[in-house]
Amino acid sequence: MQYKIVILFLVLAIAGNSAAQPGTFTTNIENLAKSTLHVPARIITSGPSHHWFGYYDKLQFDPTNRFVLGMEVDFEGRSPQPEDEIKIGMVDLKNHDKWIEFGTSKAWGWQQGCMLQFVPGSDSLVIWNDRIDDQFVAHLYNIYTEKEKILPFAIYALSPDGVHAVTTDFERIQDTRRGYGYAGIPDPNREEMAPDDAGIYLCNLKTGKKELIITYREMVEMPMLADDDANTDRATQKNWFNHLLFNPDGSRFIFLHRWKAKNKKDVGGFATLMYTSDLKGEKINLVDPSNYTSHFIWKDEKHIAAWTRQPSNGKGFYVFTDGKPDETYVLNQEKMPVNGHNTYLPNNVNWILNDTYPDKNRLQHVYLYNVKTDKKVPLGNFYLPPEYKGEWRCDTHPRSGNKGKMVCIDCPVDGVGRQLILLDISGITNK
Repeated sequence: MQYKIVILFLVLAIAGNSAAQPGTFTTNIENLAKSTLHVPARIITSGPSHHWFGYYDKLQFDPTNRFVLGMEVDFEGRSPQPEDEIKIGMVDLKNHDKWIEFGTSKAWGWQQGCMLQFVPGSDSLVIWNDRIDDQFVAHLYNIYTEKEKILPFAIYALSPDGVHAVTTDFERIQDTRRGYGYAGIPDPNREEMAPDDAGIYLCNLKTGKKELIITYREMVEMPMLADDDANTDRATQKNWFNHLLFNPDGSRFIFLHRWKAKNKKDVGGFATLMYTSDLKGEKINLVDPSNYTSHFIWKDEKHIAAWTRQPSNGKGFYVFTDGKPDETYVLNQEKMPVNGHNTYLPNNVNWILNDTYPDKNRLQHVYLYNVKTDKKVPLGNFYLPPEYKGEWRCDTHPRSGNKGKMVCIDCPVDGVGRQLILLDISGITNK
């Protein structure tokens, strides 16, 4: 009898390892049958609901790396409607990956969610966007005291000190690029190509004050360095702003100025100019005039790594110096040959964390690249089923923990849809 009990426990243990039980890292996860893991990993959320986080440039982990933020929804494969509500919560990595729900939102999209993130400089505050009646707002929530403050604006990016936010018109983004804006409120300037009473706003999280600092009209009238066709399109097509992001010392922020452009079909049918600005919207620098800027990240207070196309080396990841366009160089195009969602590991700009869009086998490749040693380290190849496409595709959007030892990605899991997957990269970055 004792012999049979021992055998039973061994069988259960083996089954538990193959199924990647909560808290267990493994390189063989049954529910990722078409994917390949190169580092230990585990799925930290479960069905029947779908879980994801969204963009790669937000703080998903708390400072202790115990809690991992996420969103929950009960459908996939269609655009969010005004009354579609998602649940907001976090995974407790030290309590069997327990899901803890603490809010909801009716202001969200498949790519960037509801701008959910930990507030920089805080070990307890979380912020996310929502819609209450006919206004976009932001919730400022303390995960320990459960106290909440409602701010009278939706945020896009937060300053490193957690005091300011920059934001733009999500209803306008909804009209111009679904998946990044929010349903439920029509754009009051939907017939205006470049209104002068809307654009980019500086917000104060402490006072609730919101100030318009850059307008669409102002940016349309800014001189362009090249491309007469795009300049003509800019004056006649609807303009919008996307992808705002503070630099590490909070003195400046990036924004992308976009508009529909007839000759830019290979970058989504729109042209893009990348600018930086101070917090008053006065000292504005044109960083990349190519009209092809895609994903980017600040390396430090003055340098930006971005996927784009330049006359010098064609398509690739380039490092720009803010305010000094002549100081631009390309990163290794053999090691990082295609567009991806790039970040630098915290406190270690030698390592770039990146991914790819699906290849011909529908695999999205997540990897680390060391700019100092020129070494590329694959983390995993993740299968994206063909039904995940367009607006509701599931990019991996790799996001690092605060100590550069863990990475979290979004990825469809067999039978249960998109979920959060945690990768252990300590064996690479500790070397």
